[in-house]
Amino acid sequence: MLLAVLIANSDGNILVERFNGVPGEERLHWRSFLVKLGADNLKGVKNEELLVACHKSVYIVYTVLGHVSIYLVGKDEYDELALSEAIFVVTSAIKDVCGKPPTERLFLDKYGRICLCLDEIVWKGLLENTDKDRIKRLIRLKPPTEF
Repeated sequence: MLLAVLIANSDGNILVERFNGVPGEERLHWRSFLVKLGADNLKGVKNEELLVACHKSVYIVYTVLGHVSIYLVGKDEYDELALSEAIFVVTSAIKDVCGKPPTERLFLDKYGRICLCLDEIVWKGLLENTDKDRIKRLIRLKPPTEF
């Protein structure tokens, strides 16, 4: 299961979070743990260079894209390999929406479309859509013309 997708700014403030199957009382722990993990390890990392960690039998893959940090947390079948594929889909979708690796301002300007992308990519803890064109079609916000 894909337990969490978190996106934070360079100061460690969380911009977007999606938890699946994580009890409410554990979410604060995960937020602070991931932000600290990023603060300790993401300095000087190139865009989209993947880092991997393991904590309490779950896997974490995280990276920097522009001025935001992206964290994916998974367990069971979502090991580091599956998470690296999932984070590639997430970073590609964010770059497509923003047109380039985002600054925090650009990310917040495109916040709604980014959230739609995340909702199409991850559904109830499962990687749902990975095809870039399909995700673009699904988030167009236009009603279908055919009935």
